[in-house]
Parts: sequence; C-alpha cells; structure tokens
Amino acid sequence: MVLKMWLFRFLVAHLILAVIVTALPADVGRSSSTTTVSLVKKYGYPIEEHEVQTSDGYLLTMHRIPYSKNTGDTGRRPVIFLMHGLLCSSSDWVLSGPSNGLAFILSDAGYDVWMGNARGNTYSRKHASKSPLLQPFWSFEWHEIGIYDLPAMMDYVLYQTGEEQLQYIGHSQGTTAFFVLNSMIKRFKSRILSAHLLAPVVWMEHMESPLAKVAAPLLGQPNAFVELFGSAEFLPNSKAMDLMGALLCHDEAISQAICSNTLFLLGGWNSPYLNATMIPEIMATTPAGSSINQIFHYLQEYNSGYFRQFDYGSIRNKKDYGSKTPPEYDVEGIDVPTYLYYSDNDYFASIIDVDKLRYTMNPDSLKRAYRLPETKWNHLDFLWGLNVKEILYDTVLDDILNA
Repeated sequence: MVLKMWLFRFLVAHLILAVIVTALPADVGRSSSTTTVSLVKKYGYPIEEHEVQTSDGYLLTMHRIPYSKNTGDTGRRPVIFLMHGLLCSSSDWVLSGPSNGLAFILSDAGYDVWMGNARGNTYSRKHASKSPLLQPFWSFEWHEIGIYDLPAMMDYVLYQTGEEQLQYIGHSQGTTAFFVLNSMIKRFKSRILSAHLLAPVVWMEHMESPLAKVAAPLLGQPNAFVELFGSAEFLPNSKAMDLMGALLCHDEAISQAICSNTLFLLGGWNSPYLNATMIPEIMATTPAGSSINQIFHYLQEYNSGYFRQFDYGSIRNKKDYGSKTPPEYDVEGIDVPTYLYYSDNDYFASIIDVDKLRYTMNPDSLKRAYRLPETKWNHLDFLWGLNVKEILYDTVLDDILNA
C-alpha cells in the first residue's frame, strides 16, 4: 500500500509538471550552458570533441579534457576513460564543477581524461545509415554498448594518445557494459590497467527500485513482442525537462521537493547528500535518452536472477544463441584488476547482489570491494552527492595511483 501511494504521488506530480511545461511559451528554448563542452569551458579547462564509428555503424561522441588549466599542457599523461550510466551522458562527470566533478578532479591530478557517450544518448544520436527518427536505429540494448561502443571508443583513445593501457571508471550501466565487454572480448585484458566501478550493476535480483517492482512483472518477461514491434527511444533529453529544472526545481521554488523526490525514487530514498542547488542542471542533462530495450534487459535481470544476454523468447533464442535460454556472461573468467565501490541505500546495486558479484569474481582480479560507511548514500550520490570528493573520489584516486 505504501509503495502504491508513493507511485501515485510520483505520477500525479509528473502530470502536474507536464501540464505546467505545456503551458509555457513555445519560444522558450534550451540553454546551451549545460552541454559537456560548455560546462568544461565555463570553468576554464580545455575541452575536445572526438567522434568514432563503431563496427556496426553508430557514430559516438567523446569528450576529452587533455590537461588541467592549473598545470597547463605538460606533455603525455596517463589516460583515464569514464563511462556513464543508463539515461546519462558525459555531462555527469562535470556537472558538479571542479571541486566535486570527477573529470576535473582527475584532470587536476595529472590525467588525460576521456568521457564516453553510449549510442542513443544526447551526444551519440547518429549512424552511418540509420536515422534516430526510425525504429531500426534503436534496435540495441546494453549488450551492444559492451561489445561495440566500448571497444570502438577505447581503441580510439589508445590510438590517439599513443598509450598501451588506460584506467577505466564506470558508473551503473557503465559497470554493466564493462562486464559484458570483458566477458565477451578477452583482448581488453591487456588494455585496461585497472577498472574502478561505482555502484556496480550486474546481478539485480534484489534490486529495490519501486519502479522496477511495478514494471518487471510485465516488461521483464522474454520479449517476444520486441520481434513484432521492435525497440524505440526511451526518455530523450528534452526541452520539457530543461524547463522543469530551470523553472520548477531551483532553490526558491516551492516545487523543489517534487524534484528531489523524483531523484530519490530513481536513486534511493532519503539521501541527505542530495545537492538541491544542482537539481536544475541535473534535470537539464538527465535523462539523456536510451533504447527501451536497455530498460527491458535490466528488468529481465531482475525477474530471472541471471546476468545474461537479452531474452527474446525460446524461438529466437534458439536461432541466435543455439539454446532456448540466453547465455550467461562469464564474470568469473574476467581477468582485469577491478575495484568495486558500493553502498547500502542504492536502489539498483543492492548489497546482496554486489556480494554475489564479489564472491563470483576471480579473487585475483578483485582488488578491492569498498562499502561506503555512509549508510544513506544512494545510486546518484556516486555522481552528485555533497562532499563526494572526500567521501568517495579521494579513495578512488588513491586506488588508481596504487593499481
């Protein structure tokens, strides 16, 4: 009953916000001040955009901070690659500014920082032959991000920098894609010096998300109807969300509590670390869009209790995989030095599921599993939590230096 009441309030609040946004003048446009490039430039750091094409034709944009404004260009630096989560983008790493934004912190620490963008998000909506306005563009899920997007981007980064290895940092879906990549394409063992995974999402049987609990019974089943209707775009970055953030979620707005509760519902309840002042910027960049099949795949994980490839139903499974059930990813066989960072109040990476990951991984590969002592730290706090540098990023940086 409590869950239903919260969901009812959530839907009513969004309906009210939608009505307000619809009533706004049509000529009120999106500010360009919340793109990754503009955010980095705002703080005086150098920023580059790079485009790479995957082997299946998607054109992905990466953002690079080659050096810190505080040091200047001192020549070649060790390389770090950052990969965002579901419905997110490279903006995640710079929204908090130089004091708490991980990309800035790493740049100041002497690293050449590259930020990836998965197919279908705000910065990667192009394909060599497919239009994002049509369904075939969206026929992918996070398996393809792991086997196509990450290899294309990381190979490009290593080629451009002349380095043989890089450090990998992923959040949420960026951790899922890491395990897909290293389960399926073993050559990356030699290209990743170490991996640092924030809120690792692999097994999801004990996920606490209220939205997942409601949606999974229907949408987390083997998706035979995907065969009939195909996939589609899910929650693209929109003018409406930008306007909601700017007009309804600022510090003086009486409606800011609705915005806060929306983030709590998505990331974990009652976190005292939410920086409410950042909510307009967060809502201007997030959600950044995805394929609906990415959502379906996670819901299948929740329903089945397996970490495995997409379940299309027994007929197509037999055709594509050679068996009626999808193959599982070989987590135990992954041989990359890996560090996990997780928390108690995470709706998506539950303690029980992370423990299963810890016990399944090769003990020689798992270098550290750090459970944050802050018991109310949630899924989104890993990106934007108050004092995130002192609470988490300083520890991550120490682990990177010692890897």
